[in-house]
Amino acid sequence: MVPTGILPLIKPAGMTSHDCVYRIRKLYQTKKVGHTGTLDPAVTGVLPICIGRATKVAEYMSDFGKTYEAEVTLGFSTTTEDAEGEMVEQKPVTQTWTDDQLKETLSSFLGEQVQIPPMYSAVKVNGKRLYEYARANQTVERPKRLITVHAIRFDGATQIQEGTYTIRFTVTCSKGTYIRTLAVSIGEALGYPAHMSKLVRTASGPFELSECISLDELSEMEIDQRLHQLLPFERALEGWKTVDVPADIEARIRNGAVLSTDELKTTERVVVYSESNELLAIYKPHPEKPGRMKPEKILFEPTEQAARKDQER
Repeated sequence: MVPTGILPLIKPAGMTSHDCVYRIRKLYQTKKVGHTGTLDPAVTGVLPICIGRATKVAEYMSDFGKTYEAEVTLGFSTTTEDAEGEMVEQKPVTQTWTDDQLKETLSSFLGEQVQIPPMYSAVKVNGKRLYEYARANQTVERPKRLITVHAIRFDGATQIQEGTYTIRFTVTCSKGTYIRTLAVSIGEALGYPAHMSKLVRTASGPFELSECISLDELSEMEIDQRLHQLLPFERALEGWKTVDVPADIEARIRNGAVLSTDELKTTERVVVYSESNELLAIYKPHPEKPGRMKPEKILFEPTEQAARKDQER
């Protein structure tokens, strides 16, 4: 039986998200593994990994809001907008700010705003990643995106060395937000070139750093112990509208039936459970049939025979 669940992983520095997936496939002895949104190699923190049937909800988890503990260093900017890149512009910091001034500057970034992703990023333009253009010294127009900063907190500031000034902050934001770019914008607001000097993701949706486990810890466990680290993949759908259905409707759902809004008691997307609390499916309004609901994602455990056929394909 293929293991199923969500592994709340702490991504170590120096590894890509794909590297982590490769390691998890080996540790859990299955190919059915996927991550839920990339983290830059230098960044550490929460990276939920979907295993088995949980891969069916990975697309929804990519939409999670994220929380980060970040550090921006004023004094010079870099090609990659983080500490990994080459210096582009330098302007020694010759002033300091009060905590209230820094809090006010950070607060100015609250709410919706347009952000342009960095050239060294995985955003695709004309079928190529932006970092591929950057490595080839090619410039291309980058797509603007609307992001939201839900909360931002000042955590302190330090003049670590002459000519630079470091500000620490915690930010909760929408998916697609580049903290590197936010760090550069904070520097611009204070009148200095800047880059992101440190970043840790402390939460991804409902998954927090405190419940995560490292690859080193997993490597020291037996397979049975590793299986106990998996969380139910229902966690990915926390906060969604839910409905329980009786046995006759459950049987129809298992056959992929289109249902009426009356049967599901809603006209909105809904997570459907059986009377025995088994997760069955996600249903959404039918685009062509008013008053009808169609399955968007089938999530129930397949029968042993169906599972065997699925593995053979």
